[in-house]
Amino acid sequence: MSNAYIYAPETIIKAYSLGVFPMAESREDGAIHFYEPLLRGILPIAPPHIPRRLLRLVRQTSWRVTINQDFRAVIEGCAEPTESRADSWINPEIIRLYLALHKMGFAHSFEVWEGDTLIGGLYGIRLGSAFFGESMFSRRSNASKIALAHLMARLYFGKFTLLDAQFANDHLRQFGLLEIPKKDFQTRLQAALAQPAELPLDIEDKVIFDHLAQAKTLTS
Repeated sequence: MSNAYIYAPETIIKAYSLGVFPMAESREDGAIHFYEPLLRGILPIAPPHIPRRLLRLVRQTSWRVTINQDFRAVIEGCAEPTESRADSWINPEIIRLYLALHKMGFAHSFEVWEGDTLIGGLYGIRLGSAFFGESMFSRRSNASKIALAHLMARLYFGKFTLLDAQFANDHLRQFGLLEIPKKDFQTRLQAALAQPAELPLDIEDKVIFDHLAQAKTLTS
């Protein structure tokens, strides 16, 4: 029997500001647990590392990428089981909290569309110049990578300084993922929280990616 505790959205924001993030043990788990890994995964965004092959795909694809157009569909997509993951850490309470955080302006989603069909996306939390990536999903090959490329490019344009990936995995290593000790993450986090940044929502993709290309740091 779960000893679930009902948290307020403000408590979740406080947790992020302290370097702690929430997860459930399973989709059926009614409780939320808080984690602070000894090694923290972060993605460089000043400037970001985006593989050249993916950048070409971003520029050439007919898929559309939107921001904050269907947050609920994205978080529910992230909670779906996949071939490599039979369960999810996103339970109904997590969904409830992040929908509230989205309405409050803290949680953002990136959606990838094929026509009118949602085929991938990601969501996360924004505080100061820090963005905390939470989860992503794909229903077509490369859809989540395209969402991540758009996120990283816009964070760079908006002068963000920290992109938290929480844990390391092979999917993120191609984007230059680093693992740093908890103490170092805390130092970077507090600096990022003290620095304002704006997530550019209305600027055209071409402007965003032309700005990124000028950095000349794209990986092969």
